[in-house]
Amino acid sequence: MTDQLGWRKKFGVIIPSTNTIVEPDFYRMTVPGVTPHISRIHIRDQNLSSDEAFENLLQQIRVEIQYAVERVMTAEPDYMVMGMSAETFWDGVEGNRKFTKMISDWAGGLSVATGAEACERALKLFGVKKIGVVTPYQPIGDKNVVRFFNDIGFEVTAIKGFRCPTAIAIANVSQDELRNALIEVNKDADALVQVGTNLSMVGLADEAERWLGKPVIAINAATWWMAMRDNGIEEKVYGAGRLLREF
Repeated sequence: MTDQLGWRKKFGVIIPSTNTIVEPDFYRMTVPGVTPHISRIHIRDQNLSSDEAFENLLQQIRVEIQYAVERVMTAEPDYMVMGMSAETFWDGVEGNRKFTKMISDWAGGLSVATGAEACERALKLFGVKKIGVVTPYQPIGDKNVVRFFNDIGFEVTAIKGFRCPTAIAIANVSQDELRNALIEVNKDADALVQVGTNLSMVGLADEAERWLGKPVIAINAATWWMAMRDNGIEEKVYGAGRLLREF
């Protein structure tokens, strides 16, 4: 029997319980026959006010994430999508590959889209070398993001971390604040990248590409693009940036 709504592909999506942006973002970018199915990692302490607090949140994720994978597997997805980004950048490219394999192993060998790898693919597709980056993270998170991009051959010319005090506060960063951050990191960059899946950036990135005249990669759009294209879903999606519109 074929799933009546996910008749092309069902994606298992893993997100932190505090994340309120990924789910509606993925719904707005979906196409007929492709369905996202959300499983939440329980975040008990959402404090992000320091490097130590940031690492504590990641430790909570590492304890809970396998349970989230096991729960969504009961929906029999065809593919896994990581709706969280910090852990996918941690410890550079080697850390990303280990993390991806871990999720795939827990998911019975399913392929996995991560935000870090999606950004890597997108930047290589655009043929750029220098990037400006916007994050919601504390300095330790920014350091790992820079390490990942350096590992894969890109120069981070500027980075703006919002240092959000809690996980839920990430979703409260305003469009004006994000717009100003893009302008701030635009110096000397060939492309701009936003990481942190709980920042609401998909629509703004689409607009910013027009007034900045360069690629602006929102991590939720890039991750969804990777998931769709990996699964042979080639439809164009409008209002979410050049990746989904042109490639």
